[in-house]
Amino acid sequence: MRVAIVGAGIGGLAAAYDLARAGCEVTILEEADYVGGLSAGFKIPGWDWSVEHYYHHWFANDSHALGLIDELGWSHRVLFPRPTTAVYHNDRFYALDSALAVLRFPGLPIMYRIRLGVVVAYLKFIARWEPLEKVTADSWMRAWVGEHAYATLWKPLLVGKFGPHYRQVNMAWMWARFKARTPRLGTYEGGFQAFMDAFADRVRAEGVDIRLRTPVQKIMPRVEGGITVSFTEGKIEVDQCLVTTSPALLAELAPSLPSDYLERLLAMKSMGAVVLVMALKHRLSEGGIYWHNLPKEAGFPFLSLVEHTNFVSGEFFGGDHIVYCGDYLDPDHEYFSLSKQELLEQFLPVLPRFNSSFKPDWVRDSWLFRTAYAQPVPSVNHSQAIPGLKTPIPGLWFASMSQVYPWDRGTNFAVEVARRAARRMLSDKGP
Repeated sequence: MRVAIVGAGIGGLAAAYDLARAGCEVTILEEADYVGGLSAGFKIPGWDWSVEHYYHHWFANDSHALGLIDELGWSHRVLFPRPTTAVYHNDRFYALDSALAVLRFPGLPIMYRIRLGVVVAYLKFIARWEPLEKVTADSWMRAWVGEHAYATLWKPLLVGKFGPHYRQVNMAWMWARFKARTPRLGTYEGGFQAFMDAFADRVRAEGVDIRLRTPVQKIMPRVEGGITVSFTEGKIEVDQCLVTTSPALLAELAPSLPSDYLERLLAMKSMGAVVLVMALKHRLSEGGIYWHNLPKEAGFPFLSLVEHTNFVSGEFFGGDHIVYCGDYLDPDHEYFSLSKQELLEQFLPVLPRFNSSFKPDWVRDSWLFRTAYAQPVPSVNHSQAIPGLKTPIPGLWFASMSQVYPWDRGTNFAVEVARRAARRMLSDKGP
């Protein structure tokens, strides 16, 4: 069976790996000049490790990604430190990544902390997601953790992540955050790009043709069966095609899809991401904090500050201290049009709030990354709106982070949904 896969992210590579090992002739078409998709990274002279464009890590229970790595024989290359995650309250940062930390958090009276612990335990160990998708996270959390705890901890998270759409997000999304996340966070020796490059080499060794710098222009069904995939320098004819990009891009590439499926694709709302990466001469977080969750109403111009070198050692980066300033935003937000220098001018003035000694000349270099597709927005009863893996065009399949629901986006569930699509392509059974 001849198969084309659009996108060389971890999902596209995982599907190609399985399909090739099952005897398929597989071609991956990737617009960028590198593999990795949203988990790709970059490296400059003097660095031994790459830095991800958009901060990434694995959780200790990410069984799909870690299981794939185990299959490849590379588990010994996965590192699991336990960095500190903190929230902002009254001009200070407090760790809030364990039950004991919650009990010690001064931002809530003791009875609210106990109540919060009970609710978190219920969500993590007892609750099912199906009833929770029928209500919004905003209304459910207000009712069960109380207005004070909600306003202090959870509303800033929702507002920061989803902006003006935060009241639309269903409670199943919040449930998944409690259910599937762990305090211990994992990375790969050399950075995520090192893993992606090694995985791509293994996929090539299985006979897969990975064509970089090859943007797909159109996907059309053939009258005699199969799919024609057109790109800048030509076209290929295949029996089946798997698209691993955004819903909007699939709608653009395959205009012959039936109108009801196209409407489903175009109705899948998502937030974009803007990330400014800086190499600093000195450590920024005086408390050694890795992840800072930041409330917008406190005057921070971004959602999170992530000091990567409080997660992995700065010795891998020539002594640089790597800091991310990231935000999820609507794709029409001004941050998508501002230059790197203009964003630096907005972001740098708040960095003394993390370290009073900070000066702009600490910034040795900086890089800006933006994507219009980063965080799906799951509204009430979202499961009923998700487009199927098998599209109405025979032989055309779709596997994206918009379909991993109720789980949140990430490499772990990208692997799961892509490998599930590959199994379906091999059997081609069911709706």
